[in-house]
Amino acid sequence: MITEILTDWCAEHHLSLSDTQKAAFQTYADLLIEWNQKMNLTAITDPKEIAVKHFIDSISILTCVNLKENASLIDIGTGAGFPGIPLKIMRPDLRLTLLDSLNKRLVFLEEVCRTLSIEAELLHARAEEYGQKPAYREQYDYAVSRAVANLPSLCEYCIPYIKVGGHFIAMKGPDGETERQAAAQALHLLNSRSDSVNSLTLPDSSIRTILCFEKTAPTPSRYPRRGVKIAKSPL
Repeated sequence: MITEILTDWCAEHHLSLSDTQKAAFQTYADLLIEWNQKMNLTAITDPKEIAVKHFIDSISILTCVNLKENASLIDIGTGAGFPGIPLKIMRPDLRLTLLDSLNKRLVFLEEVCRTLSIEAELLHARAEEYGQKPAYREQYDYAVSRAVANLPSLCEYCIPYIKVGGHFIAMKGPDGETERQAAAQALHLLNSRSDSVNSLTLPDSSIRTILCFEKTAPTPSRYPRRGVKIAKSPL
């Protein structure tokens, strides 16, 4: 069922999907269901819903953002690997980093990467801490996040990781445009600008808004702030 849903959707959106990629998605789903029985990774366990709400949702980025070849991409707050691992399955050329604050999720992701022969750097860290480390600050072409934080906070967590001229891709729901407007001050303070807004309907009729922001100058050194400050006083 998973591969059929993915095949139909990719064909409709002019994305190629090889037999190897189909098998990788199926194996990923199997691992997600298996590991979810012993740790809380996702509330979505029905194969059809995994195909739509995790896999198609993740790779929908490819329908509206032209990720450049061999780009470095960090998935911040990746959870069970979304959208980073589905993007890597579709685009093996991407240099992927997966960051999450819970180590048990990284243990799962390590097993996924090993089983699927995916090369990725796994970071057990809080986003605001590593965003200040020279080894990771302003080192990526793209930062992506499907996290549920409000957009001004998400911008502060993610934009410090991207290079000047790089892009932050935020995956939001039907109110994405409203959130984009609310993040205007944060974008100004973080030296970034809105690049594109794309809304699409997933096969389950849910609305996804993909917001893309371009970084125009280095992030001021005071950002990101500590997590408590970001939560209490969003930009």
